[in-house]
Amino acid sequence: MISLLQRVSEARVVVDGVVTGEIGPGLLVLVCAERGDTEAQADKLLAKILKLRIFSDEAGKMNRSVQDLDGQGACGGLLIVSQFTLAADTTGGNRPSFTQAAPHDEGQRLYDYFVGQARLAHPVVQTGRFAADMKVQLINDGPVTIPLQVN
Repeated sequence: MISLLQRVSEARVVVDGVVTGEIGPGLLVLVCAERGDTEAQADKLLAKILKLRIFSDEAGKMNRSVQDLDGQGACGGLLIVSQFTLAADTTGGNRPSFTQAAPHDEGQRLYDYFVGQARLAHPVVQTGRFAADMKVQLINDGPVTIPLQVN
């Protein structure tokens, strides 16, 4: 599975003019299931996301995770958005190929599983809508943007 994390001051997803998910400080998590990905990989990716120390401590060092923010009274949210374009292959020309992205049904199953596990592990989880035309608005904090991929 592939993800792109953006540390945000705030973020939201709008589908057909309606806000489907919104967070304050936390992580915007763009996530893509690739062909052959498993629930074990989703679990591994989620564990890494929750423990990744990319939030500043009192000394200004990146030393806190999104879970650590929760313990500081400023609960860090997760806004999880499906994005098959993370699987883009641009080596063959000017038009990206998305053949490595999981087929729709499998991608949705893994996305739903990932979101469900995130909701069990973290108190603030919001989402977009799988396969919808989404408008994502964010204020990137830092900016801090980190790609993650698990095999």
